[in-house]
Amino acid sequence: MKGEAGVGDGRWGGAERWRSAGRTLVRVLVVWAVSTLTMLLLAGLLPDFRLQSADGDSFTRTALTAATAAGAFGLLGALVWPLIVRAVLLVPALVLGLLVFFLNGSLLLVALWLIPDGRGAAAPETAVAVAAVMSAVASATSTALAVRDDDAYRRRLYRLTGRTRPRDPGDTAGSVPGTVFLQLDGVGHHVLRGAVADGLMPTVAGWLEAGHRLTPWRTDWSSQTGASQLGILHGSNEDVPAFRWYEKDTGRLMVSNRPASAVELQRRAVRRTGDGGLLTVDGASRGNLFSGGADQLALVLSMAARRGRRNRSRAGYFAYFSDPANAVRTAGSLVAECVREVYQSTRARLRREAPRVSRGGTYPFVRAFATVVERDVVVSAVMGDMLAGRTAVYADLVAYDEVAHHSGPHGRDTDQVLARLDRAIALIATVAEHAPRPYRIVLLSDHGQSPGETFESAYGLTLKDLVRAGCGLPVPRRVRRTRSGSEARDAARDALRSVLHRPLDESGETARELPARPSEPVVLASGNLGLVSFPDVPHRMTREEIDRRHPALLRTLAHHPGIGFVLVASAEHGSVVLTRDGAEVPVAELTDDGPLAVFGRGAARAVRRTDGFPHVADIMINSMYDPATGNVHAFEEQIGSHGGLGGEQSHAFLLSPPDLSPPVGAGQELVGAEQVHRVLRRWLRESSGPQVPLGRAGALREGSAGPREISPSTRETESVLPVEGPAPQDKNR
Repeated sequence: MKGEAGVGDGRWGGAERWRSAGRTLVRVLVVWAVSTLTMLLLAGLLPDFRLQSADGDSFTRTALTAATAAGAFGLLGALVWPLIVRAVLLVPALVLGLLVFFLNGSLLLVALWLIPDGRGAAAPETAVAVAAVMSAVASATSTALAVRDDDAYRRRLYRLTGRTRPRDPGDTAGSVPGTVFLQLDGVGHHVLRGAVADGLMPTVAGWLEAGHRLTPWRTDWSSQTGASQLGILHGSNEDVPAFRWYEKDTGRLMVSNRPASAVELQRRAVRRTGDGGLLTVDGASRGNLFSGGADQLALVLSMAARRGRRNRSRAGYFAYFSDPANAVRTAGSLVAECVREVYQSTRARLRREAPRVSRGGTYPFVRAFATVVERDVVVSAVMGDMLAGRTAVYADLVAYDEVAHHSGPHGRDTDQVLARLDRAIALIATVAEHAPRPYRIVLLSDHGQSPGETFESAYGLTLKDLVRAGCGLPVPRRVRRTRSGSEARDAARDALRSVLHRPLDESGETARELPARPSEPVVLASGNLGLVSFPDVPHRMTREEIDRRHPALLRTLAHHPGIGFVLVASAEHGSVVLTRDGAEVPVAELTDDGPLAVFGRGAARAVRRTDGFPHVADIMINSMYDPATGNVHAFEEQIGSHGGLGGEQSHAFLLSPPDLSPPVGAGQELVGAEQVHRVLRRWLRESSGPQVPLGRAGALREGSAGPREISPSTRETESVLPVEGPAPQDKNR
């Protein structure tokens, strides 16, 4: 009986293969026919596009010429286009997007050249347009034919995402759920709730109605992607005080989104935790700053600085652009996005909207890359990962964050981006239905964004100008004319005169002689967080040392109306926080009811943690925050900013399916990127079992089904805090 069953199965399988081959052949013929008709129509409409000889041809002859050209163009697209894309992968991504049209047009010219007797001809600019239309029509036809055939639709998805086949059906992992983590960069908890309420994100709204949990989480003081994503993917963001900072021991300027810095930050995190990261077991990292320990990589910044077999940071481009229809569609969307940005920025300028920053130069292209190219490539890579049955995928979609920096976190511009992000999420959810294993999709963000006029726009000088003025150093003439600049320079002169007549410091010891030519301070900005370092002093300077060198500097900074507080080391008190009202509180004594109360619950803990970092700056500066409007003052040219404390930037979100355990227990709050890492790792273990390592020692007990109880003595280090009341509501949407 077994033998007969096997024969029957074999016959059935052979018949099914023949039927599948027949359906494929029919689809190819239909696409070819539609492409031929499209080419005939374009030849009749465009004067510079010809499919006939000079003497004219019969309709039958013209139709045969069109069929030949359409077939040749299709074959060239299938065989030659992937080679062209691989050859031009070394050019910048923006240039590649603009080249797509011309490369596709060149293929059409070659196809016309192959027609016998020279019946096919087109002007170069016409060939570009015809090729774009032909690719779009062929792609639409193929998709339409595959919609009602699940097997065909699956195969098309494999082809579009660069996959050849799914995971082996005999693999027992096929019945174990996989997990996709989609990071919506910069989308804060308040923004997500507003987008759902306004109907901008129907997919997310449907998930919430179906029982998904929306959990807010509070970022660290450095509320930016570098610190948050490093903590989420690698379990530690220790010693990441800002987006950019100066390290005295190495003399290096660290910038989170530079490949060399990302490599070093990832190396330090792995060394600190003793673990490769969240994605070490059959994982994929897409569009991130860090790899998370994944073996499958695409557009990962920390891999971009490496060379060799494992550097596949540009592989996502090839997998996506190897399909000419994808390339043309994305290139067209890129051009449309550039036009959209020019229109929106012009409208804002004509309406004299405020606050406003410059959006010219290369920014339209940068925005188009973030909102179109990066989105399309990353979404395609995630689709491919699901079709390949990968266990864990983490992908970052940066579109909202980029637009919000220049347009503000609330408004028509960002609303459009949120709606497009929701469509991308819906597409990923649809593809998950065709994957060889079930998938749980988790949405999360790394931080939010706070609105507000820039520091320079509000006060007429940059933070660097203010620091230089407070040090008595030369500043531009325009700065001297501002109230802040003149007050700082006057204070610096008065303080210098007084200190020259005071040989003893407050402790009675002889003051150390200042260097004859001290180095100028390094002033860096990370959103509304500023850092000041003095490179010629190898250690972290104390308040007393800074006062001896620049007597007016700390007073100038702390008393400025655009600055919320200043953190500086102190020989007497360890470290102190200075505020505009004259308060001077040791960091060890900070509470949420103290001078940082306006910044919300957890601000004191966040400052205390950063104060212990080895590479904390000599002076840490956080801008003011107005709780009535939710506004901050960025020290960069951004009207939507993040990086410090104050408002929505500190409130990210975590949206999880109901079949995953709650992120934290009742009455507890999720705090810090490292704690988010532990939650995500626990969810992977719930789905995939003990092959997912625990990670940092003591993070979770073996076999725990949910969040464990945190004792008061360990609550500070574990970053799970009791919720003592409702979270503060942002008021500026």
